[in-house]
Amino acid sequence: MTREGERRFTVEEANAELEELRTALARIREARQVILRSGERIRSAAPSDGGGEDAGPYLDALTTLRREMERITERGIVVRDAESGLVDFPAEREGRAVFLCWRLGEEAVAWWHPPETGFPGRRPL
Repeated sequence: MTREGERRFTVEEANAELEELRTALARIREARQVILRSGERIRSAAPSDGGGEDAGPYLDALTTLRREMERITERGIVVRDAESGLVDFPAEREGRAVFLCWRLGEEAVAWWHPPETGFPGRRPL
């Protein structure tokens, strides 16, 4: 749901974010995979040797994930699903708060939905 004082994007402004967003989401997905692959090994090895050889890449991935998510959210973009690259841009349509909806693999922002419906309520612009 959009909040009072929150940045509102036009379609053009949202589309202008996509190049950088594609890069950031790729880094997030890669970092998530490192975390998922090595997380259990780190937890089991941490008590005896500080996490073992996986600790460095794991910690780097955590840092990357946090940094990229902060960069995106500071710009007012809402990450809904990092793995599929689903994001929402708070917007206004016909005087009503809505989200412009985009997902990795889509060429441009071409969908919107009311805050209460989420992805299943996507409608073409």
